[in-house]
Amino acid sequence: MMRLACCTALLFVLRLLVGLPWYQVVPSFFIFYLGSGGWKFIYIFAKTIGRDLHAAGVLLKVKWNVKRHLRERNTLPKIFAETVRRHGDKTALIFEGTGEKWSFRELDEYSNRVANLLLQRGFVEGDVVALFMENRSQYVGLWLGMAKIGVEAALINFNLRLEALVHCVTISNAKAVVFGSELTEGEDGRSFTPPSPGAWCRYYRMAALVYYGFGMTSDDVLYDCLPLYHSAGNIVGVGQCLIHGMTVVIRKKFSASRFWDDCAKYNCTIVQYIGEICRYLLNQPVKDIEQKHKVRMALGNGLRQSIWEEFTSRFNVTQIAEFYGATECNCSLGNFNNMTGACGFNSQILPFIYPIRLVKVNEDTMELIRGPDGVCIPCKPGEPGQLVGRIIQHDPLRRFDGYVNEGATNKKIASSVFKKGDMAYLSGDVLIMDQFGYMYFKDRTGDTFRWKGENVSTTEVEGTLSRLLDMKDVVVYGVEVPGAEGKAGMAAIADPERSTDLEKFGKDLEKALPPYARPVFLRFLNEVNKTGTYKFQKTEMRREGFNPSIVSDKLYFLDPSRGRYVELNKELHSGIVSGKQKL
Repeated sequence: MMRLACCTALLFVLRLLVGLPWYQVVPSFFIFYLGSGGWKFIYIFAKTIGRDLHAAGVLLKVKWNVKRHLRERNTLPKIFAETVRRHGDKTALIFEGTGEKWSFRELDEYSNRVANLLLQRGFVEGDVVALFMENRSQYVGLWLGMAKIGVEAALINFNLRLEALVHCVTISNAKAVVFGSELTEGEDGRSFTPPSPGAWCRYYRMAALVYYGFGMTSDDVLYDCLPLYHSAGNIVGVGQCLIHGMTVVIRKKFSASRFWDDCAKYNCTIVQYIGEICRYLLNQPVKDIEQKHKVRMALGNGLRQSIWEEFTSRFNVTQIAEFYGATECNCSLGNFNNMTGACGFNSQILPFIYPIRLVKVNEDTMELIRGPDGVCIPCKPGEPGQLVGRIIQHDPLRRFDGYVNEGATNKKIASSVFKKGDMAYLSGDVLIMDQFGYMYFKDRTGDTFRWKGENVSTTEVEGTLSRLLDMKDVVVYGVEVPGAEGKAGMAAIADPERSTDLEKFGKDLEKALPPYARPVFLRFLNEVNKTGTYKFQKTEMRREGFNPSIVSDKLYFLDPSRGRYVELNKELHSGIVSGKQKL
């Protein structure tokens, strides 16, 4: 932009002060502009203008719709009522487990019965009810019925048990728990302390951005095998049904062997995925049905660039609708034009239209790096940096409403990021941007990592492990395993006396944590290094990983075939790295 400003100033100098005629001024302008590197801008402009105009149209459409709904005081149930009026007898939900089909009118009637029952039981606006059940059509009807009377649904991960389950329900301030009969074995009769509006806007924003951005229509049929307690399965998936009138096929649980059979049976045109799902499908034996379907789009996030083209060619899926975002974030991205490996982009022509950027961070501490003026330093193309989005509270696409926990909210906000005195949302994720503005996911920072399609909180796992190990110091972090999506959990345990009973510890873990949160690797050491503020130092251990040639401490691996931890030697390490040993 500075180069363009200088060239424009030169144009006026040559014309007004020097007095050159236009036929000499214009060529001089272009010669100077191209000679100073402006040809690169013109090249980028030509390559990205179509993409950027489409994205600008999507943003304007979603922003206009959100503002209209706010002006009309609409809520998600009111928006759904419009959908029912348009598509009343059309199929809204199909539950694969039973083949049962609900029309939009039937879903509306079911949710009305739920709302009336809750009112009869004394629930009022602002109450919280925890929903703890596996995928099914009733799941959608239950929380929709709650929303109709202003009762908030706390969607609980159905893999949780014991203390982890108690913790989630307790901090949600739930007044009651609705749970599926299939989970009664995990219910131990404990009671929870009852508690002494703007979620629909985030819900609509996220669902609408992918709908308009990726060119979906109400005639599409979406296959949703992701858990409905998760924003991907609920908002991105079911949201297309409630808001846009799309038919959604719900599966109780993902099945790699039945995936394409389901898609063909129900004439699905869009499928949802996380990176793991795509790899699981590629690991299945080739069969005819994987080409005999109507799927045109795969919608999700986490698809590795290394298997991207293999997935599209083998399964004959023409569009990968990869996106990046979370329910609360204001810097969502979408790969609207099928760029291999990218999770989205930001315009290089007019970057200020959508105020997000990558900023430099200290790779060891993940602290923001600032310039002499105290403002964060933006990354150049090819440099990794944390994705941030400027917070503008009066803009429905730029606002950040935070969390119930004030401390968690404050951790996600930084000041003086784009300019002095502003506020920005911190994604906690490291991305890389190329010269055209395409962004590629690199790493997850902070206190979480992703494994088996789930976010794992290191803080929560550390607390659970420390309790199981008589309050020993425990550090949990994610380590990369070649060929595996996400990061496998690894726990470093301070145990100088080597008093840990691994067999008992393994059995206790099965009861305390869901499978995806259990550490795949263990490292026993004399003590865990801490910072001056008593925080555990993870950087070096994360770099060393689980390689016995580098780590002198005792290492163990959770062998799935034996169901217990075994000592990790060089031979076993080689098998894991080569992919011969399953995780």
